[in-house]
Amino acid sequence: MGYLLLAGAIAAEVAATTAMKYSEGFSRLWPSLVTALGYVVSFALLARTLRTVQIGTAYAIWSGVGTATIAVLGLLLFGEGLNAAKAAGILLIIGGVVVLNLGGAAH
Repeated sequence: MGYLLLAGAIAAEVAATTAMKYSEGFSRLWPSLVTALGYVVSFALLARTLRTVQIGTAYAIWSGVGTATIAVLGLLLFGEGLNAAKAAGILLIIGGVVVLNLGGAAH
């Protein structure tokens, strides 16, 4: 159940961050509200996750997967460029999450 809550926390964080881009510096009401609500939901779900998942593991997954997902969405939705350094960074984030999971998944 913890990892399902964590997936929800990641989805809410990604939605909030994407909405923040559309809020144009919080000058547009609805994307700004989605941003605020998304972060509240994300933190609430992350807090619930910590009941059953170790904090280091949960936070590494939450921040790493969220960061990598936002980087990919930047490419797909906002036309951000991809170079070798950015691709390597995304791969390193994913690799770091995998290593932390393998080394710290025991309860």
